[in-house]
Amino acid sequence: MRMLQAGRRTLALILAFGMCSFYVTIGRADEGMWTFDNPPLKQLKERFQFEPTKEWLEHARLSSVRINDGGSGSFVSPNGLVMTNHHVAEGQLAKLSTEQRNLAETGFYARTQEEELRCPDMEINVLVSMENVSEQVQSAGKNAPDDKTANDRRKAEVAKIEKESTEKTGLRSDVVTLYGGGEYWLYRYKKYTDVRLVFAPEQGIAFFGGDPDNFTYPRFNLDMSFLRVYENGKPAKTDNYFRWSANGPQEKELIFVVGNPGSTERQETVAQLEYHRDFYNPQFLRYLKRRRQILN
Repeated sequence: MRMLQAGRRTLALILAFGMCSFYVTIGRADEGMWTFDNPPLKQLKERFQFEPTKEWLEHARLSSVRINDGGSGSFVSPNGLVMTNHHVAEGQLAKLSTEQRNLAETGFYARTQEEELRCPDMEINVLVSMENVSEQVQSAGKNAPDDKTANDRRKAEVAKIEKESTEKTGLRSDVVTLYGGGEYWLYRYKKYTDVRLVFAPEQGIAFFGGDPDNFTYPRFNLDMSFLRVYENGKPAKTDNYFRWSANGPQEKELIFVVGNPGSTERQETVAQLEYHRDFYNPQFLRYLKRRRQILN
């Protein structure tokens, strides 16, 4: 994920790791994770006196990417350069390594574009359009004799929508379920499959401090990597990208974190919370306790 300053386009590191959405933060994390079809315009104006334009929101969305190895990233140049976390590129480092050259251990840096290494199976997606298909999906499950049949019919309708959209547009088309099935949105992505490794530090500095360091600030590691997307054998032209700020975010400055989170439990029901409290969490704690005893 990336922090986007309201006053100017910039890129600053923040760790996090799909629907495309953004968080709002000022000093501390503010309430809310929002999809681009439903930005909190009223709250932003009332609390922060900021009114993002349609163009501003589109720029933020088109500058952000989803990476199929599990994570988010951002375009940071007009020539397809992508910045992401180290762990997102870690799998490709392993696949590009040989017995003579362990890239996870030594790191990698391409001094020229010719030295960039093509990732064996990485895909990068840019969300280019969204369409609300809630009525179409939900109608498919109406009047079903039972819940299983209704669910099967909705799944079949989702598959149909994705197939028709892909054939019509040539874009990767995913139907995303939001709010526990309250809404269904068709997300269309521009897909890049020619992705090349530009830079990744060695594992020792990228993961310095271990897992605890991932959840503290300031951090003392270099958890980042650079990739580049190509089209027709040449670096892709990316008009939307986040520009660097030499100064970085300032105190009390409004920050937006843009990315592709896996899920949120923001709207869980009371029954779901009680299930976690009374059943799942106690059971999981007992499981962890047993694992710890075995390891000891």
